[in-house]
Amino acid sequence: MKTAIVNLGQIVSGDWKNPLATGDTILTDGDRIVSVGTASTQAVEAADVVIDAGGMTAIPGLIDSHVHITFGDFTPRQNTVGYLESYVHGGTTTCISASEVHVPGRPSDPEGVKALALAAQRCFASYRPGGMRVVAGSVILEPGLTRADFDELKRKGVTLAKAGFGAVKTAYDYVPLVADAKAAGLLTTCHTGGSSIPGSGAITGDHLLKMHPHVSFHINGGPTAMPDADFERVILESQIALQVCTAGNLRTTLLCARLAERHNAFDRFIIATDTPTGSGIMPLGMLYTIAHCSSLTDMAPERFICAASGSNAKVYGLDSGFLTPGKAADIVLLDAPDGGTQSTALAAIKHGDIAAVGAVMTAGVPRFVGRSRNTPGTTRKARVTSSRVTRDFS
Repeated sequence: MKTAIVNLGQIVSGDWKNPLATGDTILTDGDRIVSVGTASTQAVEAADVVIDAGGMTAIPGLIDSHVHITFGDFTPRQNTVGYLESYVHGGTTTCISASEVHVPGRPSDPEGVKALALAAQRCFASYRPGGMRVVAGSVILEPGLTRADFDELKRKGVTLAKAGFGAVKTAYDYVPLVADAKAAGLLTTCHTGGSSIPGSGAITGDHLLKMHPHVSFHINGGPTAMPDADFERVILESQIALQVCTAGNLRTTLLCARLAERHNAFDRFIIATDTPTGSGIMPLGMLYTIAHCSSLTDMAPERFICAASGSNAKVYGLDSGFLTPGKAADIVLLDAPDGGTQSTALAAIKHGDIAAVGAVMTAGVPRFVGRSRNTPGTTRKARVTSSRVTRDFS
């Protein structure tokens, strides 16, 4: 299917260093973006679906790099069905597993955690709840796992490994496990801050610097933050990605953002939600954190949109997160919320308001056009002006 999105007011690229793209049109073909900027009348007329954005802002689909998936679109932590599809209505088009630690009765032996990670990876390989891509299967690091185990998982398609919930005596026992997982080519992540659920323990800056995982999960606290002094240490003494989460400490989120900016480490600053947890299900969690960071710092809102899209894509090696030719056609239309005081999506975010979602496309398919069921209504109206496809996009 070919789709044309026309009459855009602004385009956020996903690259925080060059966050705004010029032009007013995006063309897609199949599950890829073909062009961003301008397009000929002939190219637009050749599209199977034409969406008039009405002056809205296009952003890359948001990538939530910390979601506690289990199996299917269900969370036993909150006993809720359909939450991933609901996150799509909050502009999130990809979620990345923070390990399947919430599976009831999860195993803790090496063979069990390997089987759990592989089963999750296979279950979500082609399953897209509500159109969302789920990067699943994160092996929980447990004593007894070996380099050969990690090599086996990598060969079979598992790409992630998580420290923080294993039966270790101290967090320093994760150091060799993280090293072996990294050597096998897995992307390693680590719980950061105070304990969150039974089986987890406090992990601080010194633990992180000894392990040096690829990503510090909820560095701002999940939900309890590590000591303030550790933030600058981790930024200056490592290349660890700095993931802040909605379900963490807002004050240390802002601390981390300002320190990353001050020390030229904003490439490593990424946004996630850390849900579903005791903090609940948050379909608008990504939008909330973007608005909080923008309105409470002197940085532009588009930078935090990029931290929630392109920066996550870079850290995790995804083909999405950017509005540029060749990338995955995951696109969200945002606008100022109806009844607000601002005139554009970016101005509303800077003001501290939650942007209204007017349309979401994933894998080149418009999942809905008109209005999200989870955000306020949009000031402008996106609409399908022509379609050769037998489909209801409302």
